[in-house]
Amino acid sequence: MSIEHKVLLVEKLFSQLDKESAQFTRSSGLGCVSGCGKCCTYADVEASPLEFLPWAFHLFLNNEAEKTLDILNNTDSPTCFIYKPFSNTGSGTCSNYKYRGLICRLFGFAANTDKYGKLRLATCQIIKEGQAEKYKSTTEAITKGLHVPVFTEYYMQLNQIDFNLGNVILPVNKALKRALEEVLQYYAYRPFPDVAKKTL
Repeated sequence: MSIEHKVLLVEKLFSQLDKESAQFTRSSGLGCVSGCGKCCTYADVEASPLEFLPWAFHLFLNNEAEKTLDILNNTDSPTCFIYKPFSNTGSGTCSNYKYRGLICRLFGFAANTDKYGKLRLATCQIIKEGQAEKYKSTTEAITKGLHVPVFTEYYMQLNQIDFNLGNVILPVNKALKRALEEVLQYYAYRPFPDVAKKTL
């Protein structure tokens, strides 16, 4: 399967999730604090390379992939490379929000299944404490059938696109690096993709 086709399938999955997440947000009333970005600053964020393939492909189409890979190769920070802090206050933003990964789209507004098979909303302490009433009512509503995106379901769908790239979970910057390497390696001996004409 070509890189272009994989990117289209990942983007289709993301579009499906974005609609589902928007519906959950409307139903729950929960939402991130504007400009927070604290979850992006943790050193232990992990992701698969496949979820960042659209990001890597976008950079490749704009002739920024090699330069970005060089920067990543010389970056020791475990904090997500795409995250850009505003200051030292813990606030910031995703510098490439449109191309953020699956983990970024799920966390805060999706659920994990616990050992008893119950859905548990996976969200941050800031939402749990700052929106305590909404959080409590939402967790209760989930037990009564409120639809919520589920981590394992989306990662299983991602794996079906490319098991090798979707099944490996790495620290986020290593996942970004691997996604860039996949795209650059794929096009090393292939012509520049026609999709570039539509994207640029």
